[in-house]
Amino acid sequence: MSEDGAWSRASREGRRFLRGRSRSLRRLALWSLLESAHTFLGGYAVARALDDGFLAGRTGTGLGWLAVAGAGALLGALALRGVFGGLADLVEPLRDGLVRRSVRQAIGRAVADPGRAGDAGAVSRLTQQTEMARDSFAGLVLVARSFVFTALGALLGLAALDPVLLVLVLPALLLGTAGFLATLRPMAHVQRAALDADEALSARAGELGAGLRDVVACGGGASAGAPVELLIAAQERLTGRLARWTALRTLALGVAGRLPVVALLAGTPWLLGRGVSAGAVAGALTYLVQSLLPALDALMTAVGAAGTRLVVVLDRFCTPAPAPGPDSGAVPEGPAADAGPAPATAPVHGPAAAAAAVELRGVRFAYGPRAQPVIDGLDLTVGAGEHLAVVGPSGIGKSTLTALIAGLLAPGGGTVRVAGAPARSVPVRAAPGQGSGPDLRRTLLPQQAYVFTGTVRENLTHLCPGPVPGAEVERAAAALGADGLVDRLGGLDGAVDPARLSPGERQHLALTAAYLSPAPLLLLDEATCHLDLRTEERAERALAERPGTLVVVAHRISSAARADRVLVLDGTRAVCGTHAELPARSPLYRDLVGLWNARG
Repeated sequence: MSEDGAWSRASREGRRFLRGRSRSLRRLALWSLLESAHTFLGGYAVARALDDGFLAGRTGTGLGWLAVAGAGALLGALALRGVFGGLADLVEPLRDGLVRRSVRQAIGRAVADPGRAGDAGAVSRLTQQTEMARDSFAGLVLVARSFVFTALGALLGLAALDPVLLVLVLPALLLGTAGFLATLRPMAHVQRAALDADEALSARAGELGAGLRDVVACGGGASAGAPVELLIAAQERLTGRLARWTALRTLALGVAGRLPVVALLAGTPWLLGRGVSAGAVAGALTYLVQSLLPALDALMTAVGAAGTRLVVVLDRFCTPAPAPGPDSGAVPEGPAADAGPAPATAPVHGPAAAAAAVELRGVRFAYGPRAQPVIDGLDLTVGAGEHLAVVGPSGIGKSTLTALIAGLLAPGGGTVRVAGAPARSVPVRAAPGQGSGPDLRRTLLPQQAYVFTGTVRENLTHLCPGPVPGAEVERAAAALGADGLVDRLGGLDGAVDPARLSPGERQHLALTAAYLSPAPLLLLDEATCHLDLRTEERAERALAERPGTLVVVAHRISSAARADRVLVLDGTRAVCGTHAELPARSPLYRDLVGLWNARG
């Protein structure tokens, strides 16, 4: 996503928001005019107090002009009070709108991908980023408004005293401002990358926390923690880059905020020689030191920090996030990003290709063009009617493999075919031209079971293209041992409230729905992890006896022992065989079996 796109989206959304609040903007402008008058009186009254009063020997006149400057200060305080009232009319509606948009985005992500409904990034957007946007917007409006009207009063005052004063002041102001503006987009780029890294780190930490038991059991602490270490290192690099750009911005602030004063003081003899009065020079110095330069410094600080931060945060609310990958928050490597021929691994074959339900040939996949491949050179054939279990440490690529077979991800190299057709081709529907409904080629059940508010019947038959007789639904529930749960919920017409179901109960309903699905290929991605051993065994045996092919990402070795074959993923290496023969061929599988047996 380009930074130009981020700025244009934020600018477009900002204009749309402000157009709807023209009344609040007019109220701010009217109060700010008083602040402009205060600025003008401050410098002009000082100049007149010196030239027409104290230097001319008229002390009373000088004191009178100073009293005018004091009245201008009171006028400025009154204006500031009115400004804050108008500011609330802009800031609070912005925050409310961002909260509503954040909730809509979170609901949309949950509906599109129920397995990732617990999105840590959504929490960050709803809380931290929403408040960040509100505070940044409030600060930016406050200082931008102040600078515009303060600069108006100061520049009019300088011109009123003597136009030649602008010749010394404006070049330094413009030079510092130009240097400052040059740092805005690079800093926004770094801050956007920092927010991306923060959300990715939150998501990865949440995933790792949910799978700590598996990580410890499989001895995969080093491999599971490596992505977290990479994200922390990325945050460290981004912090360094942000510090360097901040240093350049500080230099620009120094040029804009200090050089005009130096130029005015150094040019005082030249000004006096051209007939500019001492009072006018003092008034110009008052404009710079008390009004123009503090307002400029505040504006640059706000735009450089709050402004770029606001653009980055608003872009995250304006841009729908792409569906995250199963194993990472990174952007998957596309087919054109192949970095050359993939290292070959030993082919993993099953029954004859003519009867294949799933075929993978030379499949390679990585989450990003420069990332290490999760799957590299994998060959696999799963025969029609076969029961295959997939095992390996957490984060090794098991979910990635099922997502490739399900067509959710495209391989970076090689081919994936389901029932003889490319996995990502248009799915077979219940009727020609049907644009929605279940894919009749395959059904994927993730770890987070999809259960929705409705009747039990609707939850059990939503994967079927048409009505299912009640007797058939009841037989399916009995086959998987879910009949007791169905009775507790009030029968097939009972109401389902997902919030009142345990994770195991949700999985039990989802497995029954998969059993009823007509799809010849079932993919279970740890879809039984919340079931007890006995219930898991009954469900897996029923699904294996169902006509079709079953691919199970095994949560327990007992699941692998029930399969016809077991695919062991160990890094980018893959070994496939029966449960009996794999301990001799795969050290990882031998260790997993030994650990399982030791636990009884």
